[in-house]
Amino acid sequence: MPDREAILNFIKESSGRVGKREIARAFNIRGADRIALKRILRAMAEDGLIPRGRKGARPAGGVPKVGVAVVTGRDLDGELMASLEKWDEEAQGPAPRIVVAPPSTRETPGQAAGPGDRILARFIKLEADGPDSYQFEARIIRKIGRAQERAIGIVRRQGGDLVVEPADKKRRYLWPLDAGGEAAKPGDLVSVELSRRSVYGEPHAKVVERHGAIDTPRSFSMIAVEEHGIPFVFPPSVLDEAEAAKPARMAGRTDMRHIPLITIDPADARDHDDAVWAGPDDDPKNPDGFVVLVAIADVASYVTPDSHMDREALKRGNSVYFPDRVVPMLPERISNDLCSLRPDEDRPALTVRMVFDRDGKKRGHQFTRAMIRSAAKLSYQQAQNAFDGVPDDAAAPLQDEVLLPLWAAYLKLAARRDAREPLDLDLPERKIRMSQSGDVLDVIAVERLEAHRLIEEMMIQANVSAAETLEQRLPALYRIHDAPGEEKLRALAEFLQTLDIRFTASGNMTPAHFNRILARVRDSENAELVSQVVLRSQSQAVYSEENHGHFGLNLKRYTHFTSPIRRYADLIVHRALISALGMGDDGITKSELDRIAEIAEEISNHERRAMAAERDTSDRLIASFLQERVGADFTARISGVTRAGLFVGLNETGADGLIPISGLGDDYYIHDEHAHALVGERSGKGYRLGDVVQVRLKEAAPVKGALRFEMLDPPGHEMGKPRAKRGRPGASRRGHRPSKGKRRVSRRK
Repeated sequence: MPDREAILNFIKESSGRVGKREIARAFNIRGADRIALKRILRAMAEDGLIPRGRKGARPAGGVPKVGVAVVTGRDLDGELMASLEKWDEEAQGPAPRIVVAPPSTRETPGQAAGPGDRILARFIKLEADGPDSYQFEARIIRKIGRAQERAIGIVRRQGGDLVVEPADKKRRYLWPLDAGGEAAKPGDLVSVELSRRSVYGEPHAKVVERHGAIDTPRSFSMIAVEEHGIPFVFPPSVLDEAEAAKPARMAGRTDMRHIPLITIDPADARDHDDAVWAGPDDDPKNPDGFVVLVAIADVASYVTPDSHMDREALKRGNSVYFPDRVVPMLPERISNDLCSLRPDEDRPALTVRMVFDRDGKKRGHQFTRAMIRSAAKLSYQQAQNAFDGVPDDAAAPLQDEVLLPLWAAYLKLAARRDAREPLDLDLPERKIRMSQSGDVLDVIAVERLEAHRLIEEMMIQANVSAAETLEQRLPALYRIHDAPGEEKLRALAEFLQTLDIRFTASGNMTPAHFNRILARVRDSENAELVSQVVLRSQSQAVYSEENHGHFGLNLKRYTHFTSPIRRYADLIVHRALISALGMGDDGITKSELDRIAEIAEEISNHERRAMAAERDTSDRLIASFLQERVGADFTARISGVTRAGLFVGLNETGADGLIPISGLGDDYYIHDEHAHALVGERSGKGYRLGDVVQVRLKEAAPVKGALRFEMLDPPGHEMGKPRAKRGRPGASRRGHRPSKGKRRVSRRK
């Protein structure tokens, strides 16, 4: 049975009169199915999609009382705009301007729409109050899907035809390439619009944009940008607004240019949004106490509420960092120039002065809007060398006055942190190094330095201070991290049991419970694996207008204040502090406060989008890097056990890949969920989560970011005869069931 869209397309493309008989014949609808078709046509007429009566169906002309529209975006006031899905400007004149009314929660629960959504709506004519006013208001009846789907892929030649291979690893089929779109040739990375020629047919693709050849790794980040819908081109209005911005003035600011604040960042950092300084407290009531000053770029001076830059920043939510490029939240004029805390240049900042006692306990804090002048920028390695007593030429002049007091303050803060017992996960971070031409050079483990922890701890203290200040004054945007759920805790306990580690998943959990497990395996071969599994057991950190505390950091209140150049949440917190403390008229607005829950949800979603895009790009780059090593052998660790096979992580690069169950050798394997193992039914031997094994790379698919391996080691665990999971006989079994008398060998294709 065709859907409404298919029927409307058929009516539109037909040259003559179309009635029920013609529709039934076109879609081969016979017998009793004609009654169902009649109901569909009656409902379409009632919704205004086709006219009533016996004169034959034609798409309703003009603006119907009820019809289908596509939400096209937001206007300068943040209201949703829409356009009628079927409108012929040549025949009907300019398309009407339509604004979407916010849905009533009582009348249309769950029907909030966003850009790209198709909606069935009731259209109400509005009185004109100017040449650019809206002509109609669309009141949502229900959402009916998305607008024409876009995707990204690679043009390939198949026989004499061109097809598009999807970049998304979850899509299994090639798309025939239609003529009429932008010209493309085999090997091009392209964005396409997908359409179906029949109700059940495979979609065809039309090229709408070319991104260049796929044979360069630089294309992989663009695949992720397109695939996840990340905005990467700033509209002209945003760039014009950024270029027109003038350097902030001293008026209303405290002059702190004499304080030798410094920035400590990665060696390749282009923007610097935080600077630090520490020194002894001269208050006689605080013997051996110390002061820490954290200065953060005052982005709120340039990006004001509801400006073009502000709306674009909210749409992006955060900067996205790929190995070969950055998709920034703010234009370069703001992020790398006016707001970057460059050495020896005056920069506006929002500072927090925190006073600690001799034991590292905070006694108080004070926020100030200031003008600062950074004394130097150091890399983490430069700072670490100075802390270790071997400063280079850039750090040596700062050693006694700046760096040693910073180090002394950090040691006391670190002792206090250790007593607080946050979750102590110290997983290795791997970095993909790329050449100037965009080729992957290698994948390296990034050394975790105490200089990293110093900046991290001072930023945490600044974030806590911001949360404490706002808690009693204004609705705040908290960074919350809930305790793990019961289901994840049970799964963790089951896994730890396979390593003979007892873990009670009940009661009032604290990070200390996990830290004891991590400490027990710290010097064992399972240390990284256990850390990974503990990490997976944790909840996702999100933004919220309600304070639920931060479980991982073991803090009662926490927010994000220290990175407004790259996170919209921090910009909102800056504005809230400005309003709460009376530091200017460019603080948070009532509209933003009213929408704080909506903003929290939106930027949490954008954060997850960025993380997925960054992860997918890394997978593709590593697959590209390993493509020339297909057939090579590697040492790996089993990181996941499923009914379909084993997931392994390579020790050398950290790359993840799959060993299909067909690549495990001559046995019929059964998934033992409790033991996190695949067990041979004939041998009673199995592979278990955490095993170190030798594998061979069989296939690398860079475009999809996928690696496939085969197992070289025989199963090493005597596990006895396996049992399938109760309740669903054979549900946990995988592999080909041979006929009697034949050897049972897993060979799934």
